[in-house]
Amino acid sequence: MTEASPTLESRYGRTPQDRRRNRLFGFGAGGAIILAALVWVIWVAFDGTAPTMEVRDIAHSSTDRESSVTYELSLAPGTEASCAVQALDERHGIVGWKVVEVPASEQYTRVLQETVRTTAPANTALIYKCWLP
Repeated sequence: MTEASPTLESRYGRTPQDRRRNRLFGFGAGGAIILAALVWVIWVAFDGTAPTMEVRDIAHSSTDRESSVTYELSLAPGTEASCAVQALDERHGIVGWKVVEVPASEQYTRVLQETVRTTAPANTALIYKCWLP
């Protein structure tokens, strides 16, 4: 077999300069992937220090002008939280809304009850969302 001519090699991108450029591109892409993986590992390692919280609706009751919800809040002792309580009508429209500040406690899990005034009769009351201040 005969060797290909230099013009044929350059036409199809097989010159020494092209090989060098491709090798540098490969090392750069590999370095970027390794750097991204390292940043992700560090982020995951230090992200778990925030306190966790769980909330669960237990029961609800309603009258013409107010609704009551009983819920269970699990939170690290000594941590305050805020929760939004909402009352819904039969069409799932919001007829009552209240933000409740939950004080810190020594218990991890506790059962709480909150009453919300409504603008119309409600079918249900529930905890919309809880967050840490």
